[in-house]
Amino acid sequence: MDFAPHTGAIDKKRTHCLIVGFHEKLKPTPSAELLDRASNGTLVKVLKREGFKARTGDTLLLHQLPGCRSDRILVVGLGKKKELSPAQFAKSIDATAKALTATHSKQALCALPEAQVEEVDIRWKARQLALRLQQGCYRFTSMKSEAGDLPVLSRVDFHLDDRQNSKELERGIIEGKAMASGMTLAKDLANLPGNVCTPTYLADQAIRLADRFSTVKVTILEESDMEKLGMGALLSVSRGSRQPAKLIVLEYLGAKAKDKPITLVGKGLTFDAGGISLKPAQNMDEMKYDMCGGASVLGTLLAAAEMALPLNLVGVIPASENLPDGEANKPGDIVKSMAGKTVEILNTDAEGRLILCDALTFTERYDPELVIDIATLTGACVVALGHHASGLLGNDDKLCQALLKAGRTSLDRAWQLPLWEDYQDQLKSNFADMANIGGRDAGTITAACFLSRFTEKFQWAHLDIAGTAWISGQNKGATGRPVPLLTQFLLDRAG
Repeated sequence: MDFAPHTGAIDKKRTHCLIVGFHEKLKPTPSAELLDRASNGTLVKVLKREGFKARTGDTLLLHQLPGCRSDRILVVGLGKKKELSPAQFAKSIDATAKALTATHSKQALCALPEAQVEEVDIRWKARQLALRLQQGCYRFTSMKSEAGDLPVLSRVDFHLDDRQNSKELERGIIEGKAMASGMTLAKDLANLPGNVCTPTYLADQAIRLADRFSTVKVTILEESDMEKLGMGALLSVSRGSRQPAKLIVLEYLGAKAKDKPITLVGKGLTFDAGGISLKPAQNMDEMKYDMCGGASVLGTLLAAAEMALPLNLVGVIPASENLPDGEANKPGDIVKSMAGKTVEILNTDAEGRLILCDALTFTERYDPELVIDIATLTGACVVALGHHASGLLGNDDKLCQALLKAGRTSLDRAWQLPLWEDYQDQLKSNFADMANIGGRDAGTITAACFLSRFTEKFQWAHLDIAGTAWISGQNKGATGRPVPLLTQFLLDRAG
């Protein structure tokens, strides 16, 4: 989808759909007021007749308004004028995207950037508009024999009263489009079934990404390479599958070669049946989403490359399946990690931390500035935080605060949980250096405690996205989170 600034008279613009905003009590934004004058008051009269309240996210579609050359007018509610928060503005954009795609318009002129939103600038508004309008058109149809009716929206112009803001608006558009590209890639990969999106398929997509950008290179480590490195924890998970494990490494060079990279490590379990500790059959199909951490790393690297961010990044994705088999891990087995630490496997369904611990140790060779791992790691995180916020833990509070800030800015929020030494005792094992689970209590925290034992040599944060990576039920599908959070974090680091 293409976006561009527009500074002409909106009532003179010929377009398929013109989008204007009203606040409650029918208080118009500047463009809506102009449009009402051009129609000799018809616009407000129609809104009153239809009982339009202009609450946040309300929409009303009008046709052939007098004095306006646009085919359609989409009126969007923005709530109370002095209380329009970033979250409410985003809600209005989402409603706009839904209503706009239903019109089957190919092009539109949007005057919502002129709305006064608390504590944000035109760049932020343009970023959210470009991101959410594109995501509002997202449909996953690659596995359907007939795609059906798809959104045809291909261009949206953003109206500005002040030409001086056009550069900041264009900057926001670039960022929003890049975020949307990253989210689309992450969603496409996650929505694919496990028989298609295997570890090998995931590796092939990383190769395709590297082929697109001269700033990106890729290395794929095979199981034989991992054996030489001593990745006994990771390989113990893949033994139960006929699909070979892959360790996918992407390097993005956007700064000086000597600059330390930011490293993203994403869990890439392309299907998780739980192994010998088999999961319940109900909703097991959703375990194709256990690679959403890896998908978000690919999506974030894509966004960074599209924006040409002046940073160095490394993306590491341990990819495997976790299935029951004669060679699969058994409860009570003990494996040796790349770090030389031994792990007693008390539950084979706690496999994500086994592949992540070796990947985290592997990142040491890049001398990273900091490391963030992303994983659909624990059901306990869903119990604790629901589906609104990702769980956040780490060994560096400054890093955690930066991620929380990026989450607030991007509206892709996280919530920090404690990582106190008190919880480490739950991982004690009579037979190995540690157990891979810490019991029922504080499951999200003890999972992070396990990972923390492999992150002592660098600044590290852990994002548990088990509750935010996908939606269940009738609208089942991947969300693309936390690509916005991670991309915003990188934007903040890039200045």
